[in-house]
Amino acid sequence: MRTDAAKGLTLVSPTFLYALLLLAAPLAAIVLLSFWTQQFLTIQRDFTLAKYTEALTDPLYRELMLRSLRISGLVTLVTVTLAFPVAYYISFHVRPERKSLWLFLITIPFWTSYLIRVFLWRVILAYDGPINSGLTLVPVIAIITLILAAIALGALVFWAVGQLSLRALLAACALTTLAALIWLVAPEGGLLRGPVIAEPLGWLLYNANSVVITLAHAFAPFAILPIFVTLEKIDRALLEAARDLGESYAMTFLRVTLPLAMPGVLAAVLIVFIPTVGDYVTPRLVGGSGGTMIATMIYAQIFDLNDRPMGATLAVLAMLLVAAVLLWGISRARFWLWLADRMGGGAKGAGISAALAVAEIALIRAAFLHGPAIMGPASASIALVLAASAVSVAILLRLPKGRWGI
Repeated sequence: MRTDAAKGLTLVSPTFLYALLLLAAPLAAIVLLSFWTQQFLTIQRDFTLAKYTEALTDPLYRELMLRSLRISGLVTLVTVTLAFPVAYYISFHVRPERKSLWLFLITIPFWTSYLIRVFLWRVILAYDGPINSGLTLVPVIAIITLILAAIALGALVFWAVGQLSLRALLAACALTTLAALIWLVAPEGGLLRGPVIAEPLGWLLYNANSVVITLAHAFAPFAILPIFVTLEKIDRALLEAARDLGESYAMTFLRVTLPLAMPGVLAAVLIVFIPTVGDYVTPRLVGGSGGTMIATMIYAQIFDLNDRPMGATLAVLAMLLVAAVLLWGISRARFWLWLADRMGGGAKGAGISAALAVAEIALIRAAFLHGPAIMGPASASIALVLAASAVSVAILLRLPKGRWGI
């Protein structure tokens, strides 16, 4: 205990042992179980790759893996895209003494159970739920009036906290009043008096769309907070210097704010993407057959089909696939941004990088589609993942982080 290193190890050792016991040990048990087989209730502890071969060759497991990645990628894209404006507004346009209040309001969804929130979305998106009932029963002008009334109410709140001018509040109230007057004088049987749709929308529930909507709402706070923290660390003097040098607001955002905020965006992507790939509750309750993901199959293998080694194998493959996808995404983002800067930036550099990105994604898609017919399902999948991972590691080792922080 005489050195700082010894003191540090002493302080961190309880946490390390706790994590090792509760995280590393179960993970090691799952990996070990994936190399065994099971006959009825008996686990045969002979080392074998039979379960991995079956998981890589069965088209059902392959489709569930790819569907999980597609749904999780779409959830990440939607969540981060919607979270950035919220975090930007709180960081740059909310007074410092009120930022804690806004962050507190963002955490309101956590006041209820995650399961309850999923059930609520199941009710909202149902065939006879509020959305479909409103679109099929409520007139168009009534919906427009209600939307404008909600905007006016929000404008009143923003004006009360000093974030909106009185002129903007009066404009929102005037539009709401005008819509209400049109609603009163609109003729019966007209277009404004009719419903928005003739029959309920069947694609809202029990498919991948409902899974994306529910997960995007559930993980929105996890994306807003890291982006907000990164935006708060940006030196405002850099933005003032860009404006003094003649940059417009849009170019200042693209050349200064966005690159400096990319570490927070990357953190938000990781926080959202990793857990949504293995989410079980949401696909089970609102996904239906079209929104089934790999976690549902893992549960079915372990508890319904009583094949624990196959469930463990699918879990291990899912973890490896997520790691490979994240490694590929981070490395390619670094390479494409580096290439855009090397090509002089601007539209030319962005166009070359975008063309190369599209070409590589098309090549990987073609390898996934036609590789199994040439090399076999297992060999093609393993070769593709290993080749992509090797190139990704080489890029990360050779190219340093650029001005975008990736």
